[in-house]
Amino acid sequence: MDKVVASAAEAVADIQDGASLVAGGFGLCGIPELCIAALRDKGVQHLTVYSNNCGVDDFGLGLLLQGKQIDKMVSSYVGENKEFERQFLSGELEVELCPQGTLAERLRAGGSGLAGFYTRAGVGTEVANGKETREFDGHTYVLERGIRADFALVKAWKGDRHGNLLFRETARNFNPLCAMAGAITVAEVEELVEVGAIEPDQIHLPGVFVQRVLVGDGAHEKRIERRTTRPKGE
Repeated sequence: MDKVVASAAEAVADIQDGASLVAGGFGLCGIPELCIAALRDKGVQHLTVYSNNCGVDDFGLGLLLQGKQIDKMVSSYVGENKEFERQFLSGELEVELCPQGTLAERLRAGGSGLAGFYTRAGVGTEVANGKETREFDGHTYVLERGIRADFALVKAWKGDRHGNLLFRETARNFNPLCAMAGAITVAEVEELVEVGAIEPDQIHLPGVFVQRVLVGDGAHEKRIERRTTRPKGE
């Protein structure tokens, strides 16, 4: 039951070329930055990545873009990454844009064993191209498939050796859904606590969804994506 691994390199050692993975986070909040950096160092290629966004040019999933390690990106928002824009416009990167709520539900569905669901989001747009549609109560719905990936990389505030996780405030974002959608889930945690230290009704994600736990041990940078300040005196 002890799922703690010794290093980020060990945590991602079996992620091979061509793998699919889901990555938690929203902007740069709650991203599995240590595992992403380890994948960059490992040099794995031809990845298909599902994540809300693709980080920034020099941090988060943007590190994998720098090394052209991602072949396909499925995400909701991509506006903070110039390299992403360049690769997409040049045809180097395949991109599937997915409405944010739909992406969250696709992850939840995949993690819950559901093949798909119908939604009104995206009907009549390019999002619905090539997908089955159906009428319900006088409205058109489009079929979206659940997401299952080879690996999931997530980040939590606290975790125990059994993989039970507690997320902090907005860093909870997509992380629990991503953890459910991976065949093998790696959870990097800021703090490792004893089993039983997290009250059962406080656990945001039970350890049954987690196969490996990586302890950050103060290594998380927690970078701010875009700092906005007011002039002094206002």
